[in-house]
Amino acid sequence: MSSPMLQTGQRDSDISVSVLGIRVDRLTQHQALDYIDQLISLRREHSEEVRCQQVITVNTEFVIEARRNTAFRACINEAELVVPDGMGIVWATRYLGRPAPERVTGTDTLPELAKLCAARGYRLYLLGAAPGVAESAAERLCALAPGLQIAGTYAGSPDPTEEEPILERIRQAQADVVCVAYGAPAQELWIYRNLSRLPAAVAMGVGGAYDFLAGRKLRAPKAMQRMGLEWLYRLYREPWRIWRMLAIPRFMILVLLKGQKKA
Repeated sequence: MSSPMLQTGQRDSDISVSVLGIRVDRLTQHQALDYIDQLISLRREHSEEVRCQQVITVNTEFVIEARRNTAFRACINEAELVVPDGMGIVWATRYLGRPAPERVTGTDTLPELAKLCAARGYRLYLLGAAPGVAESAAERLCALAPGLQIAGTYAGSPDPTEEEPILERIRQAQADVVCVAYGAPAQELWIYRNLSRLPAAVAMGVGGAYDFLAGRKLRAPKAMQRMGLEWLYRLYREPWRIWRMLAIPRFMILVLLKGQKKA
């Protein structure tokens, strides 16, 4: 049973662009949510034939890590949907002449996904983060999306020895969508390892989204988000991120060099 995007035959020619060897699907948040809706509907109709599908929100740190981490690179490039999380990725697609329409972050997408689940009767499972955080995030999502069915919450860990008990929890919860907050690349690789066994339609890594929803961390002001400077605000709030933020200038230099070679 093929997935809707694969059935269109348009992924390579129309939808996707390669940024330093990492696939990015050039979709808006609305288009991404519509596609996730199709994946869940397909799974509900043909549960025995359709395995869980992975959604990844890729940023510059992902690309730099994936260039040296072959497992992570395969995970991203084989995912069902890879959306551009971060203005650095959007900028790169524009510079390479195949622009992504907008930034699609996991933090912004999760509340909209919750609203979709509430409207369609889909069950959402929140996995990961520190103990108690997913529960607080679930309360916030239920307030934002009245009628939302939270299938379950569990902190757990990405340790392979915990996989079977976690998968059994998800199976018992009868989840349609599983969001995982173990941080990158651990959350993406956890999903990737377990795709064939995950008893859900869609699984997506959401990084620090639960912390923001639970009020444990503050997001940048809207103006900074619109200008693509959310990374700068996070650096101000969490100076230890300086070493991770070095991925941004490195990424930009690599993209510029790639563009010059093409020219």
